[in-house]
Amino acid sequence: MSDLKATVDSTATGFSVRGYERIEYDFHFLDGVFHPANTQLADCYRAWGRCLAVMDLNMHTLYGDQMRRYFDTHSIALVVHKTAIGEKAKSIETLLSIVDSMDAFGVIRKEPVLVVGGGLVTDVAGFACAAYRRNTNYIRIPTTVIGLIDAAVSIKVAVNYGRCKNRLGAYHAPLHTFLDFTFLRTLPKAQIRNGFAELIKISSCADADTFDLLDRHCELLIDTAFARADGSCPELRRAADRICRAGIYEMLRLETPNLHELMLDRVIAYGHTWSPIFELVPDPPLRHGHAISIDMAYSATLAHSRGLLTGPDHQRLLRLFSRSGLAMDHADFDATILERATAAILKTRDGLLRAPVPVSPLGRCLFLNDVSHQEMRAALEEHKRIVADFPRRGEGIDAFVDASDTGYTTVQGPEINHAVVATVDKAGRAAPEVSVAALQTNGVA
Repeated sequence: MSDLKATVDSTATGFSVRGYERIEYDFHFLDGVFHPANTQLADCYRAWGRCLAVMDLNMHTLYGDQMRRYFDTHSIALVVHKTAIGEKAKSIETLLSIVDSMDAFGVIRKEPVLVVGGGLVTDVAGFACAAYRRNTNYIRIPTTVIGLIDAAVSIKVAVNYGRCKNRLGAYHAPLHTFLDFTFLRTLPKAQIRNGFAELIKISSCADADTFDLLDRHCELLIDTAFARADGSCPELRRAADRICRAGIYEMLRLETPNLHELMLDRVIAYGHTWSPIFELVPDPPLRHGHAISIDMAYSATLAHSRGLLTGPDHQRLLRLFSRSGLAMDHADFDATILERATAAILKTRDGLLRAPVPVSPLGRCLFLNDVSHQEMRAALEEHKRIVADFPRRGEGIDAFVDASDTGYTTVQGPEINHAVVATVDKAGRAAPEVSVAALQTNGVA
């Protein structure tokens, strides 16, 4: 949430307004957020006596009954808007369908919407909350590695526009974020791998100790869902918890002084110089983690060609991408796409490339601005030659979105769920009951 203080003064030619906004939001590590004994989430809704939840459809299938029992136990009426949001449904239309549910529910000013799902869901629902009455509160429960480590750590919310990633968006901080890593037990291995890329991103450029842990435990972390699977050894669990906590902390440490991205040299933009364009070029699109891995691997080769990254560090980084099953190359990542993506990012970064690249020793980065198209093309040719000698010729495992996460999942008919909920006034007092339609999004009931 935020608190704005502003003043207005007369000047010789008109008026001058100066404002200072205080932004405050919290993160809470909590295993078993839907366990009835854990009252922290319920406490956020007790004054309202009700909750509108925007929830990923797959998560609802797995945890919907548990969530309903949780809110029933705490006498809080629950309405659920179920959604399946993949890259092709990360759109303004999906956002508006969430807004429809918020409007039908009758969200009261300052009443928080609950958002449960991966980074795509928290991005779109968060943007819907930013747009609805210009500023609606929300609480996040991320459920994927990308959500827990990256998307739900930032205050950026967005949808795709055209074939451009996150072209429309806002900066909108939640009231609270609950970090429950037990959700990883049911996360598909492909999505664990997808999120692993974000940890390589932050550690290779900002945290050498965490990079060492990723390198040491790579395969086991992916196979055991970061040691959340049954039978995981305590040592691996300690390493996994340390990695995840450090990843979140580094993200916050680097982003907190720059919440609105006024400074455009951003360490966490490693892997996001060319990927925003080519991620959506293949059909089906690349998973986000694989797209940024291609960008990161190519950026590492560019750094190596300049003598910024030693041969051993370059190979170590590429081997980690390969061992984790992340992509380092794709046929569509060619000179034409490279030039198109460069032109796009120059606009985003105010005319400068500002490409973060890892440097030796790993755990640090520099920003490149003076890279010519000729140098980019030469580095691309060298990169493709190098990764061709790696397993799968640098292609990723499960690198593309599938039917479960494209947003195309449908059911029979435009079903609407109805729930009778107790409305409340601003002071939290009960008002007469009304029937509310929990509208559904992008064909999913």
